[in-house]
Amino acid sequence: MTPEVEVDQLKQAVENMHGGTAEFSQSVPLRERFEGQTVWEGVVHIFGLTGHPTATRAYAWSSPIEGSTKRRFFAVLHTERINSPLEAVRAAIVAEHRGTTR
Repeated sequence: MTPEVEVDQLKQAVENMHGGTAEFSQSVPLRERFEGQTVWEGVVHIFGLTGHPTATRAYAWSSPIEGSTKRRFFAVLHTERINSPLEAVRAAIVAEHRGTTR
């Protein structure tokens, strides 16, 4: 597993992408499998969100960019359908395969 980034960097990513003020709540290690294969493994950080018009929680993590030393940041808002760290990862995977990033 690749080293994780600082929680402060993820907090900043949530605030930059979605607005409001994020406050770290907890970290959840996850492994998403599809047809017996691990398709994603890492740690999702949960943030409480104040000052956002619709969401009170956000999920954030980063992944290495292939062929680069940089990382890509993900920040997904909690919604009725995306109501857990695992659902946030699944939504990001689906969005990535559709060619959208948010």
